[in-house]
Amino acid sequence: MKDPEIIEMKDPEIIEMEAKKLVGISLHTSLADDKTELLWKRFMKKKDEIFNTTSDDLFSVQVYDEGFISGHFNSQSVFEKWAAVEVEDYSGIDEGLKGLKLPAGLYAVFTHEGTSNEFAGTAKFIFEEWIPSSEYILDDRPHFEVLGKEYKGPEDPASKEKIWIPIKKG
Repeated sequence: MKDPEIIEMKDPEIIEMEAKKLVGISLHTSLADDKTELLWKRFMKKKDEIFNTTSDDLFSVQVYDEGFISGHFNSQSVFEKWAAVEVEDYSGIDEGLKGLKLPAGLYAVFTHEGTSNEFAGTAKFIFEEWIPSSEYILDDRPHFEVLGKEYKGPEDPASKEKIWIPIKKG
């Protein structure tokens, strides 16, 4: 596989996010052994059992260890991946579902437009271009994507998703 091209993007919106409560399922995966499709298939079968949702948006969350922040992350690095929705509270979580709290904090919010295969170029721009040239550094909180009304699926080139990267002043 060739190295992804860096995609030219607009600067992100910087947002101070309040804490969010999510309900979903998770598994451990890596970029080399990507189990994202399996995770989402399992989650979509359980999604209608979740009550108190705040919207129809879907959340794809990555919880990395300190190796990601320190730059010791590669395609073999294992991390926790979630498929979830935002809820008002954790009441009535069905069996097989779990709660995850996204802590409040500062986020850089980018828009990725394109297929999931083109996501590597977007990530390359964020982590190799934007962050090093900005006044921010990565913060040790979950990273996530919001798949909202403009998300049309992983293979649709017109699909859009919001990428939330946890940051703090450098």
